[in-house]
Amino acid sequence: MLTRLSCSRVVKGILLIAIFALGACAKPPTQEITQAEKAIEEATQKEAGLYAQDLLQKAQDSLKKAKDLVTQKKYDEAKKAAEEAANFAKQAIPAAEQNKAKLKAEAEQMVPEIQKALDELKVLVAKSGKRLARNEANQINEMVKKWGTDLAGAQKAIQEQKFQEAADQLKKMKEAIDKQKERLIPLPPEKEKDK
Repeated sequence: MLTRLSCSRVVKGILLIAIFALGACAKPPTQEITQAEKAIEEATQKEAGLYAQDLLQKAQDSLKKAKDLVTQKKYDEAKKAAEEAANFAKQAIPAAEQNKAKLKAEAEQMVPEIQKALDELKVLVAKSGKRLARNEANQINEMVKKWGTDLAGAQKAIQEQKFQEAADQLKKMKEAIDKQKERLIPLPPEKEKDK
C-alpha cells in the first residue's frame, strides 16, 4: 500500500515527467521557418516583388514576426507565423502571374493606341498652320519624334517581358500626347465666342 510519502513522490515524479515532456515538445519551428524562407525565395524569383508586392510583403512581415517570436521562445506562435508566411508567399506566385499577364495585355493594347495618337498629333500640327508659331510646331514635331523613340523602347521592354516598366512608360507617354492633342484641337465656333 502506498503511503502518503510515496504518493507524494509518485505525484512529483509524474509532474517532473510532464514538465520534461512539455519542454521536449517546445522546440523552435526551424522546419516551418525554412519552408517559409524557401517559399518567399520562390515567390521573389517569380517576380512577386514586382507584380504581387502586397502578398510578398505580408509573407516577409510574417517571417520576421516568426523569427522575433523564436527569440522570445514563443515557439507555437512562431510556428503559426512561419506557416502564415509560407501561405502568403505561395499565394503571391499565382497573383504575380495573373497581374503580370494583365499588365502585358494592357501594355500591348496601349502600343497601337499611342501610335494612333502620335499620327493624329502629326495631322493636328500640320493642320494648325498659322495658328502655331514656327518654333512651336518644330518643338511639337521633336516631341513626336521622341515619343516615337520612347514607344519603340516600350515595345522592346514588352519583348523583354518587363511589363511593369513598359506599362508605366506607355501611360506617361499617353498622358503627355493627349495633353498636347487637346491644346491643338481647334475649339468649335460657339466656344471661341465664349472666350
